[in-house]
Amino acid sequence: MTVSAATRKKAESLRDLIRHHNYRYHALDDPEIPDAEYDRLMRELQALEAEHPTLIAPDSPTQRVGDAPMSAFATVRHELPMLSLGNAFSEEELRDFHHRLLDRLELEEDAELRFAAEPKLDGAAVSLLYEDGLLVQGATRGDGNNGEDITHNVRTIESIPLRLVGKGFPRRLEVRGEVFMPKAGFDAYNDNARAAGEKTFVNPRNAAAGSLRQLDPRLTAARPLDMYAYSVGVVEGGDLPTRHSEIIDCLQKWGIKTCPERRVVSGVDGCLGFYADIGARRDDLSYEIDGVVYKVDSLEMQRELGFVSRAPRWAIAHKFPAQEELTEVEAVEFQVGRTGAVTPVARLKPVFVGGVTVSNATLHNIDELHRKDVRVGDTVIVRRAGDVIPEVVSVIESRRPKGSRRVQLPTECPVCKSRVAREEGETVARCTGGLFCAAQRAEALKHFVSRRALDIEGFGAKLIEQLVASDRLKNPADIFQLSKDELSELARMGEKSAENLMRSIDISKSTTLTRFLYALGIREVGEATAAGLASHYGRLKNVVSASEEELQKVADVGPIVAARIRAFFGEEHNLEVITRLQEYGVEWPEADPVELAENGVLAGKTFVITGTLPSMTRDEAKALIQSAGGKVTGSVSSKTDYLVAGEKAGSKLSKAEKLEVAVLDEGGLQGLVSESSS
Repeated sequence: MTVSAATRKKAESLRDLIRHHNYRYHALDDPEIPDAEYDRLMRELQALEAEHPTLIAPDSPTQRVGDAPMSAFATVRHELPMLSLGNAFSEEELRDFHHRLLDRLELEEDAELRFAAEPKLDGAAVSLLYEDGLLVQGATRGDGNNGEDITHNVRTIESIPLRLVGKGFPRRLEVRGEVFMPKAGFDAYNDNARAAGEKTFVNPRNAAAGSLRQLDPRLTAARPLDMYAYSVGVVEGGDLPTRHSEIIDCLQKWGIKTCPERRVVSGVDGCLGFYADIGARRDDLSYEIDGVVYKVDSLEMQRELGFVSRAPRWAIAHKFPAQEELTEVEAVEFQVGRTGAVTPVARLKPVFVGGVTVSNATLHNIDELHRKDVRVGDTVIVRRAGDVIPEVVSVIESRRPKGSRRVQLPTECPVCKSRVAREEGETVARCTGGLFCAAQRAEALKHFVSRRALDIEGFGAKLIEQLVASDRLKNPADIFQLSKDELSELARMGEKSAENLMRSIDISKSTTLTRFLYALGIREVGEATAAGLASHYGRLKNVVSASEEELQKVADVGPIVAARIRAFFGEEHNLEVITRLQEYGVEWPEADPVELAENGVLAGKTFVITGTLPSMTRDEAKALIQSAGGKVTGSVSSKTDYLVAGEKAGSKLSKAEKLEVAVLDEGGLQGLVSESSS
């Protein structure tokens, strides 16, 4: 059936009009028409599309519900990781955070930074990808690197536009935000569920997260979800403002809903004022929050501050006081984490606190356990710290049973029976099993096969977890005893894939001493430190036999790192694994040790590296400088001797020029190093 131009024009006009009113209602909270008129426009468009199905477009306002249920969620790899935030629970911790910012930015103590402040919603983080203004993908945060594809479900949320409005948005734009269930919607949903004899939600956060993970999008559509955007991720084919707050303003202009309570404040006092104001009005807000978030507003400063672990240095969540309850300690056990940390955990008589039933609580470390003197049988105050992590706050000593005993740190790992060691000055005790301990096995293996370590292509995390679960891989040496036949029988591993993986394993046997040392996963021995060790000692046996004092002669190796290297090679299990690896053919070229150029051209010189270098990574450049006796820092100051600048050098280059610091390209750096070795 042919559709006339007039009908097409009418349909597009209705879509544009409905999008306009969606924008006014959701993004601006300023509707122009009553609900009845909006409903009339929607019914008119629905009737038109029903009569002429060829008019239906994926971004039509009518296409929010109706997709068939999915059998499973696909995995989405975030192009830029969705990072978590560090937390502050007091004014003192917030002031410490502010002090760290000033120190890293090399600003005076009385400087007042500008922050974008907003409530911290208690919902589920999502990523929305728009291409040419159209919503093409929605994903959960997941572990920060990988999430689940929930495109079908986010399309059902009315406050999320299927098409951006206005002009000027980038060709590809990733919007990040929090999906939440408003308090009124949560209460109404639970009332209806109770009346129907159905299961109710414990709290709005669980309601939001559970709703997004429905395989049938029609179930998601039936739940009263909303979303506020709080940042952007991938941006391609267009430019955004240089301040976070202005970027959020742009998102609102393009139809994305943002929190109306967000503000720009100055300094710690401005942050505390915002925190107090929001805290006083917390119960009156239409949504649940568990604190507020402060972000350095300047993107240039954000880039200079960078990241630590999986969190940005330039942002922090200031949490509200947690809820607390009384319960009893039924046992104290010690768990071993992926890095070998031996952590005491209290097994509790289940108690409902902070919206969930808590049966376990962290005791952090042995010092904290002894400070609080938590014993089996004690009555304790338990809290969901930051509304997330259950924590034992204190003991009610008047209720302590007679004959209770103080809990001691185990001398052996509860998993592998290796020695439990605690370095001087460290609060955390660790299993020394390293490559041997089953609790650390999967993460150690993932690191060992990673691109910058032995680089075994095709050996993914899922496969490692599968082989570890079946007890086939106990340490890295077992990788080189795998056969094509056993690999091909694994799930999602056909004969061709198994053959390719076996080839990759064989290729990886020829490596370098730097890669091998890095692959071992010794704590705080990154690529640069591994390169320094390889350059200094030349041969693995020299590294293995070096004392802590000798190790500290290597650039970038201080007392703590030296102790960790010595402890690793002092554990017989680890040496056995290394011997097996060499027996199975893992090899590298060895050379005579190269003494560090303590009196060379770079000795006593301080470098900063910025931008993208033509043929080496920043870590490789850092290792090169350190091997010649130089020092590398993260920020430019009057004490900096050289800035090594590549493409897109940014603010550090400008600061270096202002301070008249010498600027080198990669060739200039290599020239200096060659002088020191000539």
